[in-house]
Amino acid sequence: MVDNVGGSSSNDNGGIKEQDRLLPIANVGRIMKQILPQNAKISKEAKETMQECVSEFIGFVTSEASEKCRKERRKTVNGDDICWALGTLGFDDYADPMRRYLHRYRELEVDRTTNQERGNSSEDKDTNEPFKLPAPKSKRN
Repeated sequence: MVDNVGGSSSNDNGGIKEQDRLLPIANVGRIMKQILPQNAKISKEAKETMQECVSEFIGFVTSEASEKCRKERRKTVNGDDICWALGTLGFDDYADPMRRYLHRYRELEVDRTTNQERGNSSEDKDTNEPFKLPAPKSKRN
């Protein structure tokens, strides 16, 4: 079997194309660059390796969350299911911060919705900006 990391051929995942199974490599590279010093270079092989790892991790966690939903006869996986799956799989270091983030995100969504309802008749249009994820903390000095 040929290892075709960036190709568009089918693999053993039920005919799913490799490019559809993996996160976009440009996004992976962009995230990797955020934590490294500005003058650091990242090889194509490093990006491809990370692309495989994070895609596998996401699939692993999502599969666990999906199985929980299936057992509960639900069709929609939500953020709480992902947090539960992280904890169940032993990723407690990720599960707790993710729960806090999810809780804060939901609070901000409620605030944003409330402000939009009020903002339709007010002059304050700054409250109608979409929610933006915070940038990761950098270890740069």
